[in-house]
Amino acid sequence: MTGGGNYGSIMDNRYGAHETCDLHEITAFKALCLTKSKTMQALVEDPELKALLQTDIEQSTRQLKELDSLLANSVH
Repeated sequence: MTGGGNYGSIMDNRYGAHETCDLHEITAFKALCLTKSKTMQALVEDPELKALLQTDIEQSTRQLKELDSLLANSVH
């Protein structure tokens, strides 16, 4: 049977329910971390700590965009 080849390649790029749930949990946690870093940055006076928080904000923002693209491949 050669007809099953396309089905496998289509499904390889999608995530199952368990993986989708895990991605949602990671995304929620990362969003919470981003919120905390932004809030703390406004309260911190030490320039070095402010810079670290800014770096974390930038990284977290990029990571959330990556997680969003992964969620786009999830099973709906």
